[in-house]
Amino acid sequence: MVANVACETVKQTSIMKNILFIIFLVLSFTFSRAQVDTIRIGLKDAVALAQSDAPDVQIANTALSNNYWRYQAFLANYRPQVNFGSTLPNLNRSIEAITQPDGSDVFINRSLMRNSVSVSLEQDIALTGGSIFATTSLQRIDLFATNNNPGSVSYLSTPFAIGFQQPLFAFNALKWERQIQPLAYEEAQRGYSEDMENAAYQAAQLFFEVLVSQLNLEAARRDKIDADTLLAISRGRYEVGRIAETELLQIELNAMNADASVAENQLNLQTSIERLRNFLGIRRAVYFQLFPPDDLPGFYINPEQALQYARAHRSETITFERQLMEAERDVAEARGNAGLEVNLNGYFGLSQTASQIGDAYVQPLDQEQVRLGLNFPIADWGKARAQMEIARSNQELAQLQVAQERVNFERDILIKVQQFGLLRNQVQLALRAYEVAQKRLDITRKRYRIGKILVTDLNIAISEEANARRAYISALRAFWLAYYDLRRLTLYDFENDRPLLERPDVGR
Repeated sequence: MVANVACETVKQTSIMKNILFIIFLVLSFTFSRAQVDTIRIGLKDAVALAQSDAPDVQIANTALSNNYWRYQAFLANYRPQVNFGSTLPNLNRSIEAITQPDGSDVFINRSLMRNSVSVSLEQDIALTGGSIFATTSLQRIDLFATNNNPGSVSYLSTPFAIGFQQPLFAFNALKWERQIQPLAYEEAQRGYSEDMENAAYQAAQLFFEVLVSQLNLEAARRDKIDADTLLAISRGRYEVGRIAETELLQIELNAMNADASVAENQLNLQTSIERLRNFLGIRRAVYFQLFPPDDLPGFYINPEQALQYARAHRSETITFERQLMEAERDVAEARGNAGLEVNLNGYFGLSQTASQIGDAYVQPLDQEQVRLGLNFPIADWGKARAQMEIARSNQELAQLQVAQERVNFERDILIKVQQFGLLRNQVQLALRAYEVAQKRLDITRKRYRIGKILVTDLNIAISEEANARRAYISALRAFWLAYYDLRRLTLYDFENDRPLLERPDVGR
């Protein structure tokens, strides 16, 4: 009965073996035809390649350039603005209603042309929230000859004029933006460094995906060779009656499983290689031959020092400060928009008019204007107070959220530093366990070949070696991912003892 079940299992597995073996041959042929180059790199090489050519890094560069020019546009708001204006020409031939000295309106045929040019200088004052300006201009009017008018030319010059606009007791947006925008730009610059380290972390993840698939395939091929060898030995023993048929069938099943494992791991390797290739921005077909990062760095990370680096380098520190300042700005805006509004405007200029352009600049007459505007809401039905309370409530909420996020940020770093030290020990233990499992499997195979143990003991040794190998690679992967995670959390390279803040020359 056991033999019949085993035979049926072998038949089903044989079909699976043939299918998977055909898939393996197709994939191998396709992959070998597509292979153009073999890239042999280690983990650090993959990270360096990602930080130089990866599409994600190019996106980060573009985003940083965008933030740079946005900041330059902000700075330009606080510099003098020089403008040139002109109207050349402004022709008017029409019949219009003209108000006479006695107050009546008469339709008069008008035929004239106006031309004007001006140069102005404007400057916003961040300290007060107002603005000043200076201007010079010249206008010319040409009245064309008609039946009742011989025509004439006149000029109006304003050689010099200055003025100001100053709101009193109002919200000063210029002052607040001058404090917030530099923080936002510093945040963007640190964010660029974080994007670079995010690329390093993702490159490490994909590197280990390929490495695990590569090592699994190598192990599967070794298992296939050993399984085929054991199958040949077992068939000889079966023919002379030294082993039972069930044991032979178990060995044949192991050989078929080895074939299926090779095909499956070949497919996994090709998939992981394509993911790494796409992330690195390599367009040609390549094959990666990766080297395991077995040499662990010997540095020690002090938790308090790591926290200090994170506070000094991470964008979150600037983000917290910016969020609190924006909440304070909103309160100031709600307060400034409530109650009395006062606007003070002033103007002083020199001007003259004449029929000749030269005379228009002789003995110009002075002009002065001063205007004080007041606006006070008598009844707003509590709108101003409601807006003030909303702003204050939002400020309190922002303070609570920032305090909680700061605690979470610092706790996360301290926990990961502690975990990093434990992961180093786990790698060493897993490596020792893997070496022991390899040695045990080698001894077990030799003993089975000489008939000292059963196939059950061999299968146990094979399974333990595979589990130990996976545990070692998993521990190695966890260690290096934790290292690159700490790098992006602190923006500090602990191995080379240097900060990872990037300050590229954007826009130069």
